[in-house]
Amino acid sequence: MADNREILNVVLTGGAGQIAYSLAYIIAKGDVFGKNQPINLRLLDIPPALGILEGVVMELQDCALPLLRKVVLTADEKEAFEDADAAFLVGAMPRREGMERKDLLQANVKIFKSQGAAIDKYSKKNIKVLVVGNPANTNALICSKFAPSIPKENFTAMTRLDQNRAQAQIAIKLNVPCDAVSNVIIWGNHSSTQFPDASQGVVVRNGQETTVEKALNDEAYLKNEFVSVVQKRGAAVISARKMSSAMSAANAAADHMRSWWMGTEPGKFVSMGVMSTGNSYGVADGLVYSFPVTTKDGKWTIVNGLPISDFARAKLDATANELSEERAEAFAATS
Repeated sequence: MADNREILNVVLTGGAGQIAYSLAYIIAKGDVFGKNQPINLRLLDIPPALGILEGVVMELQDCALPLLRKVVLTADEKEAFEDADAAFLVGAMPRREGMERKDLLQANVKIFKSQGAAIDKYSKKNIKVLVVGNPANTNALICSKFAPSIPKENFTAMTRLDQNRAQAQIAIKLNVPCDAVSNVIIWGNHSSTQFPDASQGVVVRNGQETTVEKALNDEAYLKNEFVSVVQKRGAAVISARKMSSAMSAANAAADHMRSWWMGTEPGKFVSMGVMSTGNSYGVADGLVYSFPVTTKDGKWTIVNGLPISDFARAKLDATANELSEERAEAFAATS
């Protein structure tokens, strides 16, 4: 039975889409903010999608979820974001097969400019905002730019899907459960320039913990096939399904927000796209860049001081360069 905690107002944009269809249930049943945390869920989408949203609301009602106090479906940003505690910004122009990222970026600037302004005007100043809609890193940057009264650290971008993909690939290779593998890092952008890095990864086998590198004993795999498979996994899903990742993206969004809200386990870190300050790993100031982070009391901290090889350095710089280019294009489109 739910306790008498204050009800959280949680926003989910793109509410009629495939990712939100899975994510709404995960949030509403308590898998993100806690098993005793009651929730008001606001589903935001464009006016033509409101009919579909009515069906989503009916299904949520039919789940008889004890933590779900109220569901609001709306096309109005004020109604969605007013007094919001947390927001999953999923709604975006979807990437389709053969679509260039720059085209995707141009299409999404006005969406995240508008939502950033609404968050700034209506939401709680301590709101936690997770941007899922691609290109997520730069969309988060745009959203933050137009919400100047909200701390920049309250805007994050999802690279947890990439982390989960990387973790799963290692687990498959080593024939262990996915939760036996940890501390695999995603650096940079949620794009094909991202750098999946297993150099800090650990694995538990037969009750013994060892490094991923030692357990695999295959440097060529970790520098080539592993990196390529994770970088191109989203494109592979699109090629197979003819649609973007949905179930896995919803799961990763829940994982990301849960880690941010609840905290990371001792000795473990996760990957999140966060605002760089120019003080970590040579990444320029003012980019939303994926780093390894730990979280506690609702705040994230970059894990600094990890060794960076020459191979890794080139990868970190390449994805930073792409993000710098995206930032320039996005800022030009907002002027």
